[in-house]
Amino acid sequence: MFNWIVQYSLRNRLFVLAFAALLMVYGAMTAWRTPVDVFPDLNKPLVTVLTEAGGMAPEEVEQLVSFPIETALNGMAGVTRVRSTSGIGLSVVYAEFDWGTDIYRNRQLVAERLAQLRSQLPSEITPVMGPVSSIMGEIMLIALPLQGGEGAANPMQAREYADFVLRPRLLGIAGVSQVIPIGGEVRQLRVEPDSVRMAQLGISLSQIEQALRGYAGNVGGGFIDLNSREYLIRHMGRTQRLEDLQGMAVAWKNGRPVLLQQVAEVRFAAGLKRGDAGYQGQPAVILSVQKQPAADTVKLSRQIEQALNDLQAGLPKGLAKPEVLFRQADFIKASVGNVTEALRDGAVIVAIVLFAFLLSVRTTLISLVAIPLSLAVTALVFRWLDQSINVMTLGGLAIAIGELVDDAVVDVENILRRLKENRALAQPQSVMTVVQQASVEVRSGIVYATVIVVLVFVPLFALPGIEGRLFAPLGIAYIVSILASMAVSMTVTPVLCSYLLPKMKQLGHGDSPFVTRLKAWDRRLLSWSFPRARGLILTAVVAVALAAASVPFFPRAFLPAFNEGSLVLSLLFNPGTSLAESNRMGAVAEQLIGKVPGVSQVGRRTGRAELDEHAEGVHSTEIDVDLHRDGKPVDREKVMSLIRTQLAVLPAQVAIGQPISHRLDHLLSGVRAQIAVKIYGDDTDTLRGLAEQMRGKLATIPGLVDLTVEKQVLIPQIIVRLDPQRLAQTGLPPGEALRILKALTDGAHGSQIVDGARRYELVLRLPDDKRSPQDLARMLVDTPAGRLPVSSFATVTEADGPNQIGRENGRRRIVVYANSDGSDMGRIVSDIRQAIASTELPAGSFINLEGQFQAQEQAAGQILGLSLISLGLMFLVLYSRYRSVVLVGIIMANIPLALIGSVVAMWLAGVTLSVATMVGFITLAGIATRNGILKISHYINLCRFEGETFSQAMIVRGSLERLTPVLMTALVAAFALTPLLLASDAPGKEILHPVAVVIFGGLISSTLLDTLLTPLLFWRYGADATDRLLKQTGTEDESKKSVQDAF
Repeated sequence: MFNWIVQYSLRNRLFVLAFAALLMVYGAMTAWRTPVDVFPDLNKPLVTVLTEAGGMAPEEVEQLVSFPIETALNGMAGVTRVRSTSGIGLSVVYAEFDWGTDIYRNRQLVAERLAQLRSQLPSEITPVMGPVSSIMGEIMLIALPLQGGEGAANPMQAREYADFVLRPRLLGIAGVSQVIPIGGEVRQLRVEPDSVRMAQLGISLSQIEQALRGYAGNVGGGFIDLNSREYLIRHMGRTQRLEDLQGMAVAWKNGRPVLLQQVAEVRFAAGLKRGDAGYQGQPAVILSVQKQPAADTVKLSRQIEQALNDLQAGLPKGLAKPEVLFRQADFIKASVGNVTEALRDGAVIVAIVLFAFLLSVRTTLISLVAIPLSLAVTALVFRWLDQSINVMTLGGLAIAIGELVDDAVVDVENILRRLKENRALAQPQSVMTVVQQASVEVRSGIVYATVIVVLVFVPLFALPGIEGRLFAPLGIAYIVSILASMAVSMTVTPVLCSYLLPKMKQLGHGDSPFVTRLKAWDRRLLSWSFPRARGLILTAVVAVALAAASVPFFPRAFLPAFNEGSLVLSLLFNPGTSLAESNRMGAVAEQLIGKVPGVSQVGRRTGRAELDEHAEGVHSTEIDVDLHRDGKPVDREKVMSLIRTQLAVLPAQVAIGQPISHRLDHLLSGVRAQIAVKIYGDDTDTLRGLAEQMRGKLATIPGLVDLTVEKQVLIPQIIVRLDPQRLAQTGLPPGEALRILKALTDGAHGSQIVDGARRYELVLRLPDDKRSPQDLARMLVDTPAGRLPVSSFATVTEADGPNQIGRENGRRRIVVYANSDGSDMGRIVSDIRQAIASTELPAGSFINLEGQFQAQEQAAGQILGLSLISLGLMFLVLYSRYRSVVLVGIIMANIPLALIGSVVAMWLAGVTLSVATMVGFITLAGIATRNGILKISHYINLCRFEGETFSQAMIVRGSLERLTPVLMTALVAAFALTPLLLASDAPGKEILHPVAVVIFGGLISSTLLDTLLTPLLFWRYGADATDRLLKQTGTEDESKKSVQDAF
């Protein structure tokens, strides 16, 4: 078939070139339109169920809301884990599903379960599913600074602008899934009853509630036909004026109305808030913009910034213009830009190496055409598979860039050599015949080498979880581009050779001076090595054994650290700290961080925004730090160390990470840290004790930083406990008593005031200064027995209770979490496991250790198992061709030889053993095998077609004739990786640098040792196998009476 492809291409040369040009143009256009992102789609299907349970304590939220929802969601098809957090007045339940399940089907299943659950939940409590978002979802943080001073906008105006102007505008952009504002003040129309005046005028709370119900509403009145026309009837009660509410009648007493303003204070006030924000040490409103899973982040960021610019003209007076605090697109542009540069620089290096060997512009150009054509085909396949252009897909191409010319180089070199030999003949053959025969001669080796490379990548596609999602696109890019380059070498390369090479001036000359010198050295090396074959082979075996033995001693990590250009800090003050105090200390932290060199801007989010999917208490603060990107590169570890030092003065636990890394950790363990020790049990006090004990043990382990116990601690509570006997004597039912108390303290939400696009809550509740324990005890309540103080049927006491309760898979749990300081993750995890093993646990409790390392261990085990299968498949493919275990063994000996250079390169570069380095080893196995295939095939072809016999002279001849293509392909593949070897900490290159180090080191050692050892191994062990193979193929040739393919 391959011979036919070459023949067809040479017969239709113009068509092949025209099709190649068209393909290149279409591929470039497709690449331009392909979405750009930082990583492939890493979204594990997750459905978040949010339930606002106004004012409930965490214990009630857990028992009445979280537990029924968890029970309903557990056992659904595809669910892998159900987590919940029950906080003050809030339940957040996370249902995680298997990779690959359809998120919309999962949401449908959850919606059905929630619908069945409604009757089991308290009235007025409605669970709501959060929007479909992405793990890389938070693409932008926009700050509206509050400057203070005369004429400046107040917090309420800023928040209204964010809620009713900015948010709807941004949600209108296709691809935005959610916009969450935090900070400022939410306007509320507050009615604060005065119990003394109510008692004087004989007005009950129920009367006020009844009067407020349905206030300022419009209702429909149906239709009426008048004079052959239809009229719509509208009943209008809507008003936005405070005076109208103040003058509303509540009751009729002594022949005149009692107005609301006589029994209550009516005013606009700030709603109760559980979160606030700051920017550069000043108060602010911050909007978090989240994208939908498949949206193009860079394009979406441009549209958001355009929308912000459009809104500037109508910015209210006194309001500062919005500032972009965090922009994920910056990291994407830097990462993709760096990898694109590596691609470009790699292609330039390939051209230089080729020219050094060939000393001909024509041959170099013919070989280089394979690069843009292969990239164009890959771009089309990406579009077909719905892959984005990201660091991993570009990384696959950057690693493959040197190999894309390999097939073309082998082809061009062989055609050039045969054309030179043909010119020297007395009766030269036609150019087309020579080009076709020369191309077919190396075809078999090229195809088998390419099949081997593809087989080697099989383990990548079977990787589970996040590692598979991350590295499979790299494998797709690599395989598709390599297969495309093989297709180019069978079609475009012979056509270009037939056009450009016959008229070359150098055709009459021999090799270039550089190649002549290399061949002379190789001849001398081989002459010296044949008598010493046994010693050299033994030395190589020892070197391989030493390299393999040193692998377990490498420090380990899941993935190399990213360089995102921004940091996320988690500050946890003691639970029970008020929002005002958290705000004050958060502002101090902002100012301290702002003084650290390398920091460009700082934004803060304290507590929880109204729409947020995280149940953070007001004691929790998240600070976003943007680092300088222009000028001298910022040392991230140094900045993090300085920030830790600066914040040591605050009474807070500090954890520092990066936005995307943070989210990957959260995806893996449900906790935003690299290591999570989860302690399960039933009693929260016991769990807290165990967690503190565990923290004490972990504190002694070197390499652990940001060691924190999840803040599930006791916070002060005011408990109003009903006395059933005394309450019964008042004639008031318990349910009604609780309803009245809730309305007075937490507020009764009567109706909504509509003002155009704006909405305000109308809330009935006690004034803030009348909600102390003493005031609650004295508060008068209407009962059938008369107006009585609360203390007559209830006790008001101060106590404590948990601030939040975490649950996972049906059990309560508390988490001790930490990050590593970059040292050996394998050693740290081993020490943690020893600490866990030495911990005594009460009955029913158990401990789980989760985090990045878990994914790394699973990936390592699977890669090892699948690699063995892959090697087995390689062996079978090669055996089907060479029909000899010995010959296949000699070819595959290049793989352990490559290991020597890889291990040395890893030690020299200080690279950790991670999933990235394993991918490097996989890639290397395929490339290293190619050299052996090219040499062994040529030895056999010399004996089969050119009358050579098995001898040292034949092996030397074959080695010298294959020296140029083998060295060219190996050096091109190795040196094309140089851009990825340099600037290892540059955004985008961090994850590809270890892959490049492994391949570069392995290629150098395998190529140098292959030049020496493959001829020696073939000389010592290959005679019988070659003889058998030649006899078999000779018999087949006679039976088929046709020319067989070359090996």
